[in-house]
Amino acid sequence: MPSVRVVPVPCLKDNFAYLVIEGDRAAVVDPSEAAPIEAALAREGVTLAAIWATHHHWDHTGGIGDLAAKHPGVDVVIGETDAAKTKHVTRTVKDGDELVFGPHRVRVIHNPGHTLGAVTYLVDGCAFTGDTLFAAGCGRVFEGDPAMMHASLMRLAALPPETRVYFGHEYTAANLRFAAAVEPQSEAVAKRAAALPSPSTPSTIGEERVTNPFLRAAEPAVIASARAQGAAADDPVSVFAAIREWKNRF
Repeated sequence: MPSVRVVPVPCLKDNFAYLVIEGDRAAVVDPSEAAPIEAALAREGVTLAAIWATHHHWDHTGGIGDLAAKHPGVDVVIGETDAAKTKHVTRTVKDGDELVFGPHRVRVIHNPGHTLGAVTYLVDGCAFTGDTLFAAGCGRVFEGDPAMMHASLMRLAALPPETRVYFGHEYTAANLRFAAAVEPQSEAVAKRAAALPSPSTPSTIGEERVTNPFLRAAEPAVIASARAQGAAADDPVSVFAAIREWKNRF
């Protein structure tokens, strides 16, 4: 079976949408605005078949209305808990659901924390994580709580290390500066920062496991840094909460 082809589409100031291409059809993940998506569809010579939104925030859904109007019948998918906050939805999904895209099965992973309905779409070794998992970082905890967000991140961290991570924003350089503050002795963080490509998408789960402090809340160096920032205990959720709050003001 042929692999899907993924084309990053920069949008707004620092967002990424993605075309997921199979043959002459494409799904678009998180179209914050329509014009860059239309240009990418024309450039790649593909027809828009589906829109997959990872969560309801406007900077991931702002282009849906225009795209739906120009492409009648397009499937608009979002997690069921976020659907009420998004227009033009044709299908809601929950944890474990599968979408069919050509010969591919697209698995849905519910990742509450950033929003209550946030989801990751996993297809052909590619994980579209929106604002849950970034390269060397994670999204703010807006609608859930630290325990919820940490559990969501641990589910993603358990994916195979070669899984490619297509994230929602180009925050990687700043995230790596924070990672270096959390683990100042980390050679892996320093090496990644020194060789950072532009754009930095995709990363891999393997890279994230060794350089992303939010996946490393059980590591002694991260625990020590969290304690220095006021973590109340050494358990992973307390450590995660402390470093997430630190990142908010970093």
